[in-house]
Amino acid sequence: MHNRLSPLLILLLGFLQPLAGALAPAFGIGTPIGDATSGTSAPEQPFPAFFSIWSVIFAAYAAFGVNGLVRPDDWPRRLGLPLVLAGVGNIVWMLSAQLVGSQPLDFVLLAPIFVSAWWAAREAEALRGTRSLGFHFGDAASGLLAGWISVATAISIPLTIRSFTGLAPSDFPWPMFWSTILSAGLFAWIFASRISASLWYFVAAGWGILGIAFHNWLETGMHLIGHFAAGCLLILLLLRLTRGAKPVKRGA
Repeated sequence: MHNRLSPLLILLLGFLQPLAGALAPAFGIGTPIGDATSGTSAPEQPFPAFFSIWSVIFAAYAAFGVNGLVRPDDWPRRLGLPLVLAGVGNIVWMLSAQLVGSQPLDFVLLAPIFVSAWWAAREAEALRGTRSLGFHFGDAASGLLAGWISVATAISIPLTIRSFTGLAPSDFPWPMFWSTILSAGLFAWIFASRISASLWYFVAAGWGILGIAFHNWLETGMHLIGHFAAGCLLILLLLRLTRGAKPVKRGA
């Protein structure tokens, strides 16, 4: 992409993504995204306040775009395309969630966001060690989005299963919980061993798992599941901080 076009698109996406998510609550068009799981007894869902991490991701997007417009010659251009694709995919997903409301479709639409965010994180890893503000903004945006979209994919697995089986949110709580936690753990292992050493990924993924713990402590009453979620979070962070990450280098 052109030196200034890519940062401009990134900056616009930093504003368009939250606007797309506010379509239903602000204008009464469709169903608000949060209504699908608001007050649910599903044990794998994060406490609603934890979805505020999206504001941090959008801010990182905007900061990365501004930096590219101010300092285009010192901006990691290779991060531009995957972050643009991830942002566009996120807008499509949010519009679908509000206007269509099909959980299987929403689950499928997570895939391009997942792939693009991980691609961006892989590109950032190849630039690790670069001493530029643009790299740090891009690393934060890609790592946070990759971590949070991994959790979003993991918590969507039980939702999708229920959409095909007609199970209630509180049916088979432990299998549904473990399908999410084990998927999130697998994603984290693959990310750290094959994609990137970014700690931002674990900030976002850990935040999501902590949200699951709080949801069960404060809303569902399934306190033991909340304790297990917190325990899994501690194990995940301990392994990452003590054993580190060994992403595969290009050409390896």
